[in-house]
Amino acid sequence: MQNHILGLDVGSHSIKAVVAELKKNGQLSLLKILKMPSAGLRRGVVEDMAEATRALNQVFAEVKQVSKSAHKNIYLGVASTDFRSQLSKGIVAVSRADSEIHKDDIDRAIDASQAIKLPANRMIVHSVTRAFVVDDIVDVADPLGMIGSRLEVSSLIIDALAPGIKNLMRCVEGAGGSISSLIFNPLAVSRSVLSRNQRDLGVVTIDIGFGKTGVSIYEENKLLHTAVSPVGSGHATNDLAIGLKTSIPAAENIKLTLGSATAKDVPAREQVDLTKYDPVAKNAVTRRFISEILEARFAEIMEFVNNELKHIGKSARLPAGAILLGGGSKLPGIVDLAKQELRLSVQVGFPNTSEFEVQNAELISRSEDPEMACAFGLVLWGKDKMTGEDSSGGMKFDWLKKIFKVFIP
Repeated sequence: MQNHILGLDVGSHSIKAVVAELKKNGQLSLLKILKMPSAGLRRGVVEDMAEATRALNQVFAEVKQVSKSAHKNIYLGVASTDFRSQLSKGIVAVSRADSEIHKDDIDRAIDASQAIKLPANRMIVHSVTRAFVVDDIVDVADPLGMIGSRLEVSSLIIDALAPGIKNLMRCVEGAGGSISSLIFNPLAVSRSVLSRNQRDLGVVTIDIGFGKTGVSIYEENKLLHTAVSPVGSGHATNDLAIGLKTSIPAAENIKLTLGSATAKDVPAREQVDLTKYDPVAKNAVTRRFISEILEARFAEIMEFVNNELKHIGKSARLPAGAILLGGGSKLPGIVDLAKQELRLSVQVGFPNTSEFEVQNAELISRSEDPEMACAFGLVLWGKDKMTGEDSSGGMKFDWLKKIFKVFIP
């Protein structure tokens, strides 16, 4: 049995990977954490397959140094702005004469909830079970063994454009990898950073990547809503390059070393000599001006999050607050800005490594990074599936392959 897992998060700016071994006792042993430059992707969508494949080849070469088989058991994170979620219900009659609900009844109800009409080029990536209803008994977590004549399930269906996913899969396979399952990034992030208590109380995760921002909202241990915005921290870099008239690399360096998401906290008169960052630049600006540019873009990201919360009636109404993740969560002042815009408690999230054996001090240090939350979550998702603990409603990969044959010649 394959016992090595590779969690692979292929972003527009960097590729994050976590390699772990699943021991016979069900414990994960952390073997390697990787963060390498990405290429050929924009906002989670492949634009140049050759470049993307070359970047993945380099990642797999590093992975093979600690495991010869992990690249053949990949849990691949997927997310782009074309992903969308919708509620769906499935209702079936309990099949047995004694009215006892068995697993096949549950499976039929879930299958019925997935019978939604989609355009020919879209596919279901996840069907997340929210709750069951047995006759008039609502909010049943697990109806197995209960007595009833009618079984109803409420599911959150997450679908996406099939060609975009297929192109990323081909790049991974072209680099020699083998995919065991596709996981929507916001769900992987949530698996990595959220506690049961947070999901019960009500919480939103905000994963600010370079080219996009992913959001997932939970309450009463149910996934209420998820969405992806086409705006990420890279857009703030582009704004700086335009506003300061510098190169993109110089703007990224300025953002990381001098930037803040809350301009009012930055000295108004502190001058920055831009020639130290870009020899071609001829002007000097204030640090506050830099932060004003950044604040405007990150406020736009928080406005997107707030609109998603309003859409489901949860604006400023999540007791466990907001958890910030991704590279954008490292910007000074981002927590204060999020508190101001969302009117929630806010903290930066980190991968939960309690389910891993970590013996290397360097690995412990590298795991304390909000950018690695998705890759860690993908490994944990893989563990859940391999040990039979998966209750997330993720679609089986064999089923996905059949879908590809139908949608894509």
